[in-house]
Amino acid sequence: MICVARNNESFSFLYQEALDRLGKVWFIDPERNESLPSDCKFLYLPGGYPEKHLDALVRAEKMRLSIKDYAERGGRIVAECGGMMYLCRSIVTDDGEYPMCGVLPYRITARLEDRKLSLGYRRFMLDGHEYRGHEFHYTQFWGEAPQSVTPVYNAKGELVPTPVIKYRNVLASYAHIYNIV
Repeated sequence: MICVARNNESFSFLYQEALDRLGKVWFIDPERNESLPSDCKFLYLPGGYPEKHLDALVRAEKMRLSIKDYAERGGRIVAECGGMMYLCRSIVTDDGEYPMCGVLPYRITARLEDRKLSLGYRRFMLDGHEYRGHEFHYTQFWGEAPQSVTPVYNAKGELVPTPVIKYRNVLASYAHIYNIV
């Protein structure tokens, strides 16, 4: 079963083309306190605005823990922007720090003083496959950004600091990827 996170805003940035490429999917809502389906073979965590729904995401502890367990057992995950933020250790806002899935050891800041627009087309190669997409966000890694497993380029072919993170069978980045499969 291919599971895709989707709800009103936290994980709402989905391309129909990506869904078409995935085929038959089962939608999950990470804001619900339910576990990831046991027969999930691939998890797609698209972008959105998890920083606007932190209380609901924190309350859905079963989902967060089941996603962490799935990743640690080698489950395949692609996480873009908001999805990547959700996989991190926590999201920090002006109101405090909120635990997320903890698959990735990073902290994301959504504090107003740390906001910085990151915008543009992105392209990178990984395992012989070219990925293309775009980046649009104001949140940032808090502290040192992770080391990218591959160089990332903008539309002009210039190197950009957007990291691509690979952990076990998890591929995560701030880039929204057009061709996830």
